[in-house]
Amino acid sequence: MSSAAEIAADVRRGATSALAEAERSLAAVRARNEELNVFVHVDEERALARARHVDEQVSRGEDPGPLAGVPVALKDNLCQVGELTTAGSRILEGWRPPYSATVVKRILNAGAVPVGKTNMDEFAMGSSTENSYYGPTRNPHDPSRVPGGSSGGSAAAVAAHMTPLALGSDTGGSIRQPAALCGVVGVKPTYGLVSRFGLIAFASSLDQIGPFANNVTDAALLLEVIAGHDARDSTSLPEAAPSLLAGINAGVAGKRVGIVRELMEGADDEVLAAVEKARATLQEAGATMVELSIPECRLGLSAYYLIAPAEASSNLARFDGVRYGLRVDADDVAAMNEATRTLGFGAEVKRRIMLGTYALSAGYYDAYYGQALKVRTQMIDAFRRAYDQADLLLGATAPSVAFKFGEKTSNPLAMYLSDVFTIPTNLAGDPAISVPYGRDGDLPIGVQLLGPGRSEALLFAAARVLEVERSS
Repeated sequence: MSSAAEIAADVRRGATSALAEAERSLAAVRARNEELNVFVHVDEERALARARHVDEQVSRGEDPGPLAGVPVALKDNLCQVGELTTAGSRILEGWRPPYSATVVKRILNAGAVPVGKTNMDEFAMGSSTENSYYGPTRNPHDPSRVPGGSSGGSAAAVAAHMTPLALGSDTGGSIRQPAALCGVVGVKPTYGLVSRFGLIAFASSLDQIGPFANNVTDAALLLEVIAGHDARDSTSLPEAAPSLLAGINAGVAGKRVGIVRELMEGADDEVLAAVEKARATLQEAGATMVELSIPECRLGLSAYYLIAPAEASSNLARFDGVRYGLRVDADDVAAMNEATRTLGFGAEVKRRIMLGTYALSAGYYDAYYGQALKVRTQMIDAFRRAYDQADLLLGATAPSVAFKFGEKTSNPLAMYLSDVFTIPTNLAGDPAISVPYGRDGDLPIGVQLLGPGRSEALLFAAARVLEVERSS
């Protein structure tokens, strides 16, 4: 499959058609979706109609936009008017939203062709896409292994060349970790850079929508399209979308790159080797390497699994069988609420709702949730100090390559540790990018670049340095 940038350029100049690209993408979905379970909802007729509309624009001499005719996969927690949107949960079975997420509107305005909704851990709660009501997604590189999560379907869609681009959401690593396990580029933007309007919330102070792509340039192109202020999101940054493509080949000469000890602790040897190779590449490209320690990162997992479940317990209270989705009839409203939520939510979602409700309960709020917020503040301060010493940071994305199905499902803590290197960035609200950089046999390895708020342009330039060296 061609890159997104190539497809858009060819569609705009008439060298190919949006319809041909959509048909190619849908054929790829049909070829492997039964095996991999990547897409849970596909509306072929709507996708083809959208592609014809783009071709009509081109035939009239109009410019459809920077994503002209590019097929895009959408995570199943992104609302698209009239399209099934279920967040991987039975409790939203059959729900079709009456509105579209801001990011969906923006890719449509840029000429993209949404293909369908990708599988995910229910309500984005998981690190392996094993928690979906629709069953697990499989890793395209080895179907006996997980694709990561919670955006495993979106990562797999790009890795399996079903679509050149996909959108996911990252609450504690849910874009970067599956990107690493599937061998694609995944970006978690600065909190507030991309509107969350129309995203089915998990933890509102942590969630952020971002791109998946097979290369750094395509990821930058998609982020340019979806970023920028949105008045409908109260946390949206009051600024226009950043220019990312213009400086993507700027390199890292003269930049300081911090090697963070805590973002590698406990990682497998093959992962450590990939980070060390990335370090050498950036140094050869003119960067100055700085050894750093951010001990607060060791507290990130504990703080996250108090803050995120607490926010989830509040956000998911709206799914009660009254207004939308699943409804299990009972003798009264309270019994109906209980029966609906019991049947509608999966085990992991119930676990996190109970954790969050406990952390927010009277007598425990200060000891748990309040303490976690203090740790979060310490994390923000620690990263701010680190960025006084370095322009960006380097570490591992995930502790290991993709693991086998069932390997960690019986031990929630082992599963939670899959995100130990990605969670700190969400707590700090800063951007990060995972880039494929190494392999363990047939399985890809990702390395992670982190930067201070609004440093996406520098992160893409550094990621591009790694990509060029890897492909040379």
